[in-house]
Amino acid sequence: MRRFSVVAIFLSSLASLASLAGCSSSSSNDGMGSMPMDGGTTIDSGMAMDTGMSGSNPSSTPVAAITGDAVFVVNGGSNSISVVVPGMNMVMATIALQNVAFPHHVNLSADRTQMLVAIPGMDMSQGHTGGTVGMKGAVLLLDAKTGKTIASRMLDQMNHNATFSPSGAEVWTSQMTMGGTVLVLDPMTLATKSTIPVGDMPAEVTFSKDGRYAFVANGMSNDVSVIDVATKKVVRAIAVGNDPVGAWPGSDGLMYVDAEQGKSVSVIDPASLTVTRTYALGFMPGMARTTPDGKELWVTNADDGKVAYFSTTATTKVGEFATGAGAHAITFSADGMTAYVTNQSAGTLSVVDVMQHKVVTSVKVGDKPNGVVYRAK
Repeated sequence: MRRFSVVAIFLSSLASLASLAGCSSSSSNDGMGSMPMDGGTTIDSGMAMDTGMSGSNPSSTPVAAITGDAVFVVNGGSNSISVVVPGMNMVMATIALQNVAFPHHVNLSADRTQMLVAIPGMDMSQGHTGGTVGMKGAVLLLDAKTGKTIASRMLDQMNHNATFSPSGAEVWTSQMTMGGTVLVLDPMTLATKSTIPVGDMPAEVTFSKDGRYAFVANGMSNDVSVIDVATKKVVRAIAVGNDPVGAWPGSDGLMYVDAEQGKSVSVIDPASLTVTRTYALGFMPGMARTTPDGKELWVTNADDGKVAYFSTTATTKVGEFATGAGAHAITFSADGMTAYVTNQSAGTLSVVDVMQHKVVTSVKVGDKPNGVVYRAK
């Protein structure tokens, strides 16, 4: 999403969501709202949602308990989560989401019993960047077996993702503004515990493998804020490519920062907090993830519907393979032998043999699938 088109896309998003109407109740920023029908806690930010979302807090329709391994796919255009059975490669259930607009990324708790869904309220299928003054966001905390709402929270600004801290004692999410912030939330109620100033238009929040640092990609500062998780203080801002989206933690312990307008991936070493190498891609990246063995870097190419792969010790492209139009997010199975790639324009989930770099099959999911996570039982 190019920055000059943000307003047009925002207006388009509003038009497509005109059927969702409602009014917001007012409460303090950390106050407790009304209880949704499924018993989850709700918190209202005290400001009406003007992105097309209802004034009611987001919620979900739970499904029968999912006891085995599962792949959860967030469908931004369908406002739902498809539950795909690995091996069988079929959708076994669909968790419907209410009072949401364009849910985005999903993250699991360390014990795999809960998952967080960020709801920016804006279509990001043409790229992650963007944001408009007045756009609101939200966070949904769900049971990872049934999709039942545990808690939900509307936010004053857009957010790209929400993620559990390494200890599980906190939930972190960004607020996309000029002079942005990161909110640290209570993991049970989603009430604000701390607010941390970062750069302009912060997008994804991620953590280093050792849990010492949080990394925040600041889209309009062209840098990454590094936050000491214990002290909640920014210790460094690291310059990267233009329009960084996320500093994705690699299995090798490094952080891989995809820059959309820079068409690059910068590699940050958490030990030295410096950029150690840069991959010049020649295309706009959707996500950068390393294979579980740490030997390869995979980067999605939405424009060409492909995944390009590189060595993690060199910057020359090794190869690429086609997945589907709008290739976006990547996750891997527990054994590292299978990858799953969401294709936003195609509305599919590609199942990939990691060793052969080959799509085994594609599963039809919802409209504009984006975030994806593999949950081992």
